[in-house]
This record gives sequence, C-alpha cells and structure tokens, in this order.
Amino acid sequence: MIDHHYAGGEWIPSSRTGTIDVLDPSSEQVIATVAAGTSDDVDHAVRAARAAFPAWAETQPDERAEWLRLISGALEARRDEIAETVTRELGMPLAQSREFQAGMPLHNFSYYAELARGYRFDSELGNSLLLREPVGVIGCITPWNFPLHQVALKVAPALAAGCTVVLKPSEVAPLTAFLLAEVIHELDLPPGVFNLVSGEGPVVGEAIAAHPGVDMVSFTGSNRAGTRVAALAAATVKRLSLELGGKSANVILDDADFEAAVSAGVTACFLNAGQNCAALSRMIVPKSRLAEVEEIAIRAAAAETMGDPFDEETTLGPVVSELQLGRVRAMIEAGIAEGAKLLIGGPERDLQPGYFVSPTIFSEVEPEHSIAREEIFGPVLSILSYTDESDAVRIANDSEYGLFGSVWSGDRERALAVAKRLRTGQVMVNGGAFNLEAPFGGYKRSGIGREAGVFGLDECLEVKAIHR
Repeated sequence: MIDHHYAGGEWIPSSRTGTIDVLDPSSEQVIATVAAGTSDDVDHAVRAARAAFPAWAETQPDERAEWLRLISGALEARRDEIAETVTRELGMPLAQSREFQAGMPLHNFSYYAELARGYRFDSELGNSLLLREPVGVIGCITPWNFPLHQVALKVAPALAAGCTVVLKPSEVAPLTAFLLAEVIHELDLPPGVFNLVSGEGPVVGEAIAAHPGVDMVSFTGSNRAGTRVAALAAATVKRLSLELGGKSANVILDDADFEAAVSAGVTACFLNAGQNCAALSRMIVPKSRLAEVEEIAIRAAAAETMGDPFDEETTLGPVVSELQLGRVRAMIEAGIAEGAKLLIGGPERDLQPGYFVSPTIFSEVEPEHSIAREEIFGPVLSILSYTDESDAVRIANDSEYGLFGSVWSGDRERALAVAKRLRTGQVMVNGGAFNLEAPFGGYKRSGIGREAGVFGLDECLEVKAIHR
C-alpha cells in the first residue's frame, strides 16, 4: 500500500485516508493501492516546488545534466522491474514492455542529459542578448498507456531546463512513477525539485491546473480532459502543452507493396491493445483493391496471440480497465449498427478473467461513421476506401485530430509528396522508424505544443531579450 506522496524531498502522508486500487487488467485482481490525493496535497507539493525553483534555476546546465544522467543510470539498473511493473498494471505483453515501456524513458533521461550540456541557453541577436530561462514550476499530468515514458517526456526536459515539477501520474497505472520517485529520493536530488501527488484527475489534476503557483501545465490525455485543463489554466494565463490524442490515417497508395503495408498497418494499430494515441486506426486504401486488403488484414489480425501478457508468445494483452473495456465494446457495437462490415473480432469477450478485446477489423467504413471519427483506444481497425490520390488525402484530413499518420508507396518521392499534404504532426513513410528525438504533437484538436527532442526542452523555457 502506497499511502503517501513525495514532496520537498520527503515521503508525506496524504491529507486524507482515501486510496485508489490499482488492478492487473489480465486477472482483474488488485495489485496495489495508492493514496487519493487532495488539493491540500497539491498545495503542499507546489509550495515545495516554488521554494526549490530559484536555486535549481541557477544551477549550471552541466550540473543538471549530471543529475539526469544519474537518474537514467538508476532506472537502467531497474529496467526489468520497470517492464514487469508496467505489464502488471497495464497489460502490455512483457516482451513489448521491455522495449517500449522501459527502453523509451531510459532513452529520454539520457538524451536530455546530453542535450542540457550542449544546448545554447544564451545567444546574440544584433545588439541584443537572448536568454532562455526556465518557465518555473511545471505541473505534469500524465496518462496510463505509456506511464513512465510519458512521465520522462515531461520531467526530463523540465529538469534539464531548470524547472521544478509537480507530477500527477495516472491513477490507473501509477506504480512506475513511484519507482521514479524512489530513484530520485535515493539519489538525493535537491528537495522540492521533483514532487509527486497521486490521485484522480478531477481532484489532483484540476488542482494542479488551477493552482496560481504553477507556471505551466503539461498534459497528455483525452480531448475532454485536456479542454478542462486548458479552461482552468486560462484563469492564471499558464503556459500549456497539450497532447490530446488522434485518429491517425494510414494511406496506402495504389503502387505500394500491399502485403507489407497492410500487415504493418494492422500491427501498428494493435500495439498496446490499440491504446496508443498514435495508433494507425484508419487504413485508407484504393477502392479497386479493397478485397485484397481485407484478405491480408484478416490474416494479419488472426496471427495475433491474445492472452497472458507474461507469456513470451503473447502479442496482444488486455485493455487497461473495465471502464475501457466497456468503451471499446460500445464502439464496436456502434460500428456494426452503423453498417460497417465486420471482418474479424467483435464485442464479445473471448477470454475471462481479464479485460480482453479480440483484434477487430471493420471494412467498408464511411468517413462519417463514429468508428472513423472517434478515438477508440482499443484494438479496432477501420478500413476506408478512396477513388484517387486526392480523395485519399481528403479522407485522411477529414478529422478533428492531426497527431500522426502514415503513407505507403512504391515511389518514395510520391509518398513524401502525399505526406506533406497530411495535416498532422508526424508522418511515417513506408514504415519509417519512429524517432524518439523528433517533435511529437499534433494539429487541430490533437493539442498544443510539442514534446520530445529539443522541441520538448524549448517548451520549458521563456525567452528574454536584453538590449545593449
């Protein structure tokens, strides 16, 4: 039982006795409980962060880089524990957790250590000296689907910039955030630089967003919650970084290698049981080759192995919670009711216990269907068809979101030309590898600002001009 928060360099009992159960989604059993924080707990953490800010902001970049290097090294020593913890609280298959859930946050802490050493925090512009200074106290509100990775994407650049942080991890998958707090406590990072308050979004998250002592809020989560955070932050004119999800299009042009493109697209859609804001959940294909696409997609989905996430053969685990299971099943039922063609899968639960959803593919999906417009966050793929290249681009861009996308073509230059026409923050061409140091963020309702790489550090800095 975790009945405390971390603030001012100390483990602090919560101001109330309420707790939140953390469940293993593959067994539906409680594996831990964490403190349900309050606005008083947030206030305590914010005051600690504000007190620590002046001294931390004055540290040299090399010193901050060394702290980040130490954090990365301590997390590396617990890599296996990180992967196993995420598999228990999220349900991602262990083999994938080792690569994504443990590997990516380690990379981020290490990367920002190196970036802090070489970053130009001051520069010349004519008769002006330009200073890049830390924005202040940053409230970091993170989701459950990549729990430690999303924490690292916010905390590492904030610390590198000279900011102090108050972190609220998702109450659904909070355990690796506490592991990070343990590491930071054992390393004796200056008190108040890093603070953690666990709890529910409407209580702890909203208290962070509204707190006058918080200078910036960095939030990743649903569009509904993000707009609420933005409204609360507006009262004190906070800086905002919002990553609010997507409904990403995978455009397969008529000259593509269809076996490779469709198979890779199915895999990309189903990663982490589809609980991925960059999931390629809309596959847009030539109408003349729809039957061929359906055949390949069914074969690729049937190759997924659903089951115990600790089994090395498993490729598809459960969704994270009973609530998420209900949402995904409701969306599948909506797709059937709206007349889409169900190729494989469906709303039934094939495995129990556990919040398992069979890999599900719809074809003959129309752009106005709810499964083509709403973020499902489950292993559900929608196949839409187009008549020509311009029609494909039109369908891809016909979305409130614009976070991620993909284009496949036998002609690389043609694929690049189409990629440039997509209104989205990132685009993969012919299965190009994901770059952890490229700016990540979206157009339209997918959010405001960018995370990762140098752009993630820039978000944490104010710019001052001194004219001489």
